[in-house]
Amino acid sequence: MRNMRNLILSISLASLIAGCAKKPPSDLPPAPPSEVTEADGGTNDVGVRPGSQGDFLARVSSDRIFFDTDQSNVDVEDQAVLRSQAQWLAANPGVRVTLEGHADERGTREYNLALGERRANAAKNYLVGLGVDASRLSVISFGKERPDALGSDEAGWARNRRAVTVVVE
Repeated sequence: MRNMRNLILSISLASLIAGCAKKPPSDLPPAPPSEVTEADGGTNDVGVRPGSQGDFLARVSSDRIFFDTDQSNVDVEDQAVLRSQAQWLAANPGVRVTLEGHADERGTREYNLALGERRANAAKNYLVGLGVDASRLSVISFGKERPDALGSDEAGWARNRRAVTVVVE
């Protein structure tokens, strides 16, 4: 009797599930256009709105530069990154950016806020030296408050010692 009840229950459940299965729509909506012209206020050839953070990330070599421990000087590798950012900013004269300074977890909060500010200002000063109008650049320091990498080792600390350029939208 018990087996019969289980069998009937299983068959009923299976037929209920089969009856509720979704059927694919007969007509799919058209695919989105692959490119919208800039004149339409849409996207550019990389699929993002010109002058946006997405456009910036698609066209520059990197949105961030990195620093050595307790340092705020812009090295040769960072100069190349900032040159690509300056070229993008020259092509997008109406765009403003914020330069965010960051530090690793070592040191006091106050020290790391000051170090992050020096790092962001170093990036700003280099961009200004390349011809970017200083009024388009703002600086903020997050110190050690917004780590990119978690972990108390050199690899994590190295990723956290940075300045990041963010488009103001």
